[in-house]
Amino acid sequence: MAIDQSLIQSTPVISAIINADNTGVLTVDGTEEQFTAEDSNSLRSQLMSRVFEVALDHDRPVRVSTMDESGLTGLRVSPDRQVEAEDTDEALTPQNQETATPAQTPEPAAAIENAGKTAKKAPATRLNETAASASAPVSSPVPKAPLVRTEAALSPVQEPTQPAPVTRRTLREAESFLSPHAATQPATQGMRGWLTTLGINIPPSERELAERIDVEHVSKHWAGTRTIMVANRKGGANKTPTVKNLAAIFALHGGGGVLAYDGNPEVGTLGWRTEKGNHNSTVLDVLENSDRLLSSSAVSGDMAGYVHHQSEDRFDVLRSDDSLVGTHVMTGEDVDTIHAVAAKYYRLLVMDSGNVDRGSDWARMIAHTNQLVVPTTTMEDRAEAALLTLKALHERDEHAAKLAENAVVIISQWQPGEKVVADRIAEGFRPFVREVVTVPFDPALKSGRIVHSALSSASRRAWLRATAAVAQGL
Repeated sequence: MAIDQSLIQSTPVISAIINADNTGVLTVDGTEEQFTAEDSNSLRSQLMSRVFEVALDHDRPVRVSTMDESGLTGLRVSPDRQVEAEDTDEALTPQNQETATPAQTPEPAAAIENAGKTAKKAPATRLNETAASASAPVSSPVPKAPLVRTEAALSPVQEPTQPAPVTRRTLREAESFLSPHAATQPATQGMRGWLTTLGINIPPSERELAERIDVEHVSKHWAGTRTIMVANRKGGANKTPTVKNLAAIFALHGGGGVLAYDGNPEVGTLGWRTEKGNHNSTVLDVLENSDRLLSSSAVSGDMAGYVHHQSEDRFDVLRSDDSLVGTHVMTGEDVDTIHAVAAKYYRLLVMDSGNVDRGSDWARMIAHTNQLVVPTTTMEDRAEAALLTLKALHERDEHAAKLAENAVVIISQWQPGEKVVADRIAEGFRPFVREVVTVPFDPALKSGRIVHSALSSASRRAWLRATAAVAQGL
């Protein structure tokens, strides 16, 4: 049974704030109560138990506003432990229209006043009608006139309306009977998601819906291999963390088939910041065995001996040459070979360009690229290097210029509390590229092996938004 909204009054005013550190504050008519729990679900249970007590004390339903990481949620809570969402669309469905009607009734005080006026007017009307009938003169009976058969009285019965003639069309124009819209799943995040686990299905918040759209973008597969190039002319511009997080998100949501390639002509850092397999293979080993890997007899499992699988993030890494005494210099032909091998075994290739942009290898990476990503930090020289990278590409050739115009710039906060700086740099890039995304500082990206799940929830959400922006260019 739906909660009777006409019983809800303007007081008590109740609000609940749920923090990321599993602490919360419940405010009832200005009086705050502090709560702490081991996890978010336990915290929400404590807060709702207290709200049930408040509703029971008032012997009627109450309204409560909750704020957590999923946004603002309005709830109606009854003394018998029923909970409804304030903004749910369920009340507008045909079978629930009767229960939705009370939402349009006036405030209780106005309803009482109107009810009183109605109660007073009704008896007065009946008394006046009685008095009028009693004072009316009694007339003598009037003889009835004979019935006259008229044409109007004999109007013919109307025939049922015939349907309009059907206009024939070709079957190619026939519309499908299948609905193109999928059913919206209930909320899974925050207070709304917690209520869903209790069997109270509440629509997702706008934040959760936006996240679902981003997940849909990064989960798509395309015909043929797609290549993403992460480029900035300067070292320390966050290229390695950017490659790692883009590859992880595409693989985690899209189902594998993702290769991260360290295209640094010298010793790159992607191998240092990722999980190592049970071998020491690098890009040089792929080049040495490229004929066999590209042959018709090769199978997908053959690549496992050359790439390093990331067990938690579900993608593979092709390391750069890490020999301290190596003399091999990557060429454009080498890049073409590596790309041909990657295209045979993977659906998506994310390349770290390295810092040298004047060799033939860098030019061929550009030629194979479908989407350009330019990372930078909040340090001014890194941002300037990102801008110069875009300018150089714009002047190179038509393909490179289109990549620059369609680029996604990802700005990472180098230190905590640099959001203002990141936003200022973002505004400087925004008129010249397709999209700019800022991500917060995260200590999990500063050093050591990068595992996407180790990032903070705010950081993971920002990287998902950035990856979705990249996916839209593929």
